Amino acid sequence: MAEGNAKALIPILVFVVLYLGLGILLEYGLHVEMGFYSIPVLFIFIIALAIAFKQTKGPDYNEKFSIMSRGAGDSNVFMMILIFLCAGVFTGVMNRSGAESVANFVLTCIPIEYAVIVIFLVAAFVSLSMGTSCGTITVLTPIAVSIASTTNYGIPLCVAAVIGGAMFGDNLSFISDTTIAACNGQGCDMKDKFRENLKFAIPAALLTIVVLFIMTLAASGSSGEIGDFDLVLIIPYLVVLIGGIIGINVFIVLAAGIVTGVVIMVGTGTTDALDVLPMIGSGMSGMLETAMVAILVSAICALIAYNGGFEALLAWIRKRFHGTRGGMIGTGLLVSAMDVATANNTVAIVMANPIAKDISKEYGLSPKRTASILDTFSCIMQGIIPYGAQMLLAISAVAAMGFTVTAFDIIPYLMYQFILLFVVLAYILFSKKEPVAEAE
Repeated sequence: MAEGNAKALIPILVFVVLYLGLGILLEYGLHVEMGFYSIPVLFIFIIALAIAFKQTKGPDYNEKFSIMSRGAGDSNVFMMILIFLCAGVFTGVMNRSGAESVANFVLTCIPIEYAVIVIFLVAAFVSLSMGTSCGTITVLTPIAVSIASTTNYGIPLCVAAVIGGAMFGDNLSFISDTTIAACNGQGCDMKDKFRENLKFAIPAALLTIVVLFIMTLAASGSSGEIGDFDLVLIIPYLVVLIGGIIGINVFIVLAAGIVTGVVIMVGTGTTDALDVLPMIGSGMSGMLETAMVAILVSAICALIAYNGGFEALLAWIRKRFHGTRGGMIGTGLLVSAMDVATANNTVAIVMANPIAKDISKEYGLSPKRTASILDTFSCIMQGIIPYGAQMLLAISAVAAMGFTVTAFDIIPYLMYQFILLFVVLAYILFSKKEPVAEAE
């Protein structure tokens, strides 16, 4: 295996240029709606894989496939894919009804001066329970727009509160694909990563609440129309959330959530029994591209590692970052750059995982801390970039209600993301070196 070969990183560069270049062209040059998400990302990864395959000198044709297979067939990758599919089943079974019930119940019980704060908190809870920021934004943005339209808060502030809360939950949820990717890639338990994340996610959320309170002191008007709710529909989310927090195996937690969800959704008449199977299929289908991305990225990374690409990147990081804090900063910058390039925090984590694992060994970081840094920095960037799915979905939902906002109207109000970045950097700056036993 090569000692260090920067040219082995070319497949990643090709992916970045093709994906980011085509995305900018479609989104801003040709004004294609959701332009970044009309690009066949799997095809771009196939091109990157072909280049990595071609670059690999020495092994014969069959041995190259063996290298890729060992990467794609890693036990962590296989477990990650199974969890993705199970999480998709849960999301498909519950669809939007449970999240809408959570949101509508809370929003009917609050004074208007606390509306934006509660929008943030509801988005945080729903995303934490559902494990998807995009689903949360899709459900809650219309409600946020409704509230904004009858108060003096403004649509950008209310929508930014939804996006911020959604990214809080996406970062922490046990069934979020980012959590799954980070934990399995680094080989740590989800509950350990969750507890590590709380050290800066909770302070950031509390500071965000304070800032939102100050910003909305001069509230006036009455809330918009809020829909009906059924508290029974919240139970499956609580089952998943509580089960994950206390450390029950993720497959058992998801199975319990799925069974509870099916029983309640059918028993309450929210879903017809005959619709359950199509909903399960739809939920799993929604995770298939993510699963295939995990496989292709793992194969690409195996070839890049064989060719010495990651060793070259590690050498670059070693020259510029030193000590435990330097390792965390290097990991954060790495995954942030990947996210800016791909506009997908899960893909960014999967691509960064092998290098981050080497960094953690080099600098004595525990798997839980590395997984936490990966997830947090990727969610910060994903919640800010104007061409990310979260921002584009929010803008589309606002437009569907007859209003117009741009990403650059919303970005200045993304308080949680900016505060989280400040808090996590402060955490890194003042963090203590981990015990050697914990870091191994």
